[in-house]
Amino acid sequence: MKATPLRIVFAVLVVIIVTASLFPFYYAVVSSLKDGGDLFRVEYWPANPTWDNFREVLTTGSFPTNILNSVIVATGVVVLSLFLSVTASYALARVSFKGKGLLLLTILSVSMFPQVAVLSGLFELLRVCGLFNRLPGLILANMVLTLPFTVWVLTTFMRELPKEVEEAAVMDGAKPWVIVSRVFLPMMWPSLVTTGLLAFISAWNEFLFALTFTLTEDSRTVTVAISQISGAVQNQLPWGKIMAASVIVTIPLVALVLIFQRKIVAGLTAGAVKG
Repeated sequence: MKATPLRIVFAVLVVIIVTASLFPFYYAVVSSLKDGGDLFRVEYWPANPTWDNFREVLTTGSFPTNILNSVIVATGVVVLSLFLSVTASYALARVSFKGKGLLLLTILSVSMFPQVAVLSGLFELLRVCGLFNRLPGLILANMVLTLPFTVWVLTTFMRELPKEVEEAAVMDGAKPWVIVSRVFLPMMWPSLVTTGLLAFISAWNEFLFALTFTLTEDSRTVTVAISQISGAVQNQLPWGKIMAASVIVTIPLVALVLIFQRKIVAGLTAGAVKG
């Protein structure tokens, strides 16, 4: 294929975008393999790489517990958000009732509020329910961020499913729950994987709620744990440990994207072309 000026410009832009996207993570990996004064030398690969930062992060303090907390919170958010979103999207996409459009816009508008706007209300709710400084409280708080998005996306996808399939199930005597669980769910896997992964990333990276609604080290998530890493020398941050912790936190997200990349592409492009 002949290289045209337009193709060359496009290739250059792709290289620039990929480099700008991946270089910060690459340099975090490089910095995590340095120690002492080597951290302040500009090197694109450490001359004397060391795993001491990773070993120290994983063996001292409560960082492994914080990772487990993040896994529990993010997984709980995904499971509850998808369950509620699938049932809600069926009602909003396939059932006719007055005020449906207004209800959907109201659900979406919740995601437009900044976190700080709902912080005090959520704090009081968690305190009254006895969920402050507990992982279920963080799951509930994070669902304020993820549920509107998952409901909106799954409702849009549910509308694109063929009505003939639903009508055939109704003719066979299937109830709404059977239609959702046995008919629609197998057809919605790409969309479920995409929205679930985005909800997982949102809950995994969330910082403000995790910082506000937790007090003890054993109940914190990884984002708060990284912000609390301090060095032995006063007013000097241990950048090597911070970079190592950041790499450890990022690896699961990269792995999930690589594992489910085909489902993600299918979910993002579902409904783009209608035959």
